[in-house]
Amino acid sequence: MGPKTKYYLSIIVVIAGICELGEALDAHYYDQTCPQAQTIIYEAVQKASTRDPKVPARILRMFFHDCFIRGCDASVLVDSTPNKKAEKDGPPNLSLAAFYVIDAAKTKLEKICPKTVSCADILAVAARDAVVLSGGPSWSVAAGRKDGKISRANETLNLPSPSSNTSQLIQSFAQRGLSTKDLVALSGGHTLGFSHCSSFEGRLRNFSVAHDTDPSLQPQLAAELKRKCPKPNGDRNAGQFLDSTASVFDNDYYARVVGGKGVFVSDQSLMGDYRTRWMAEAFARDQALFFKEFADSMLRLGSVGVVEDGRVRENCRVVN
Repeated sequence: MGPKTKYYLSIIVVIAGICELGEALDAHYYDQTCPQAQTIIYEAVQKASTRDPKVPARILRMFFHDCFIRGCDASVLVDSTPNKKAEKDGPPNLSLAAFYVIDAAKTKLEKICPKTVSCADILAVAARDAVVLSGGPSWSVAAGRKDGKISRANETLNLPSPSSNTSQLIQSFAQRGLSTKDLVALSGGHTLGFSHCSSFEGRLRNFSVAHDTDPSLQPQLAAELKRKCPKPNGDRNAGQFLDSTASVFDNDYYARVVGGKGVFVSDQSLMGDYRTRWMAEAFARDQALFFKEFADSMLRLGSVGVVEDGRVRENCRVVN
């Protein structure tokens, strides 16, 4: 058996171990009750993305942050009240944006199919459309989620951190029923977007007793990041794109990680762990493989913590 055969068998074994999607979800869920739903959501994402190229990255990140806290129940969309801070006001979520895109889709859907399409399903479909509009893969979004009733800012501290190492990330994903393959594939979502200096400044100065700069950071990139982030807590708008084609969904992120140019500790740590390195290298070599596995992992992510007995919010920002 040659190395290439062993490699593909390894992929098959990983995929074989993945659980099936929850029975509550169905790709044809709205075929009878709101057949226009996916078109309306796509048009909202497309319109916003044409005006602001940062929208796809923002929606994809919003979906991830929603599903990792209480599951994919649209709790990240809820506004805070004077007496209770919601998820969107938790420290890791203060930089989330583009909520207006989900609002726009919901407003139109409520006119055509009132009290039918959940905010959670809108966000799941919008995340797929954000990837497609950026040149990435498509997949059939299984729908049928209901909207959660609870949104707490303090729970967002359980989100994976840019400074997490691979073991911490594997544990965090496993707690949500996601595999190591899901971790590596979904990390590829960093092919879209931008990070402010605060998320990676710890790698640039006073990294450890032995090293001022993170030794896993490629020296030229380290020098570039130090120029862009000259001092801690400096310009809040300063930062770095997470790959060299930040508005295009491709596998450049993995090529950069393989070359020591991952911006976050969590990115670069994929190359320092035998459990993840081979997959990052495989995705760097084969974009079609990455697209296939990313789509599969997005379906898995979309099935985390699905609410079956909740309500459909009429306004995504307010719990009914």
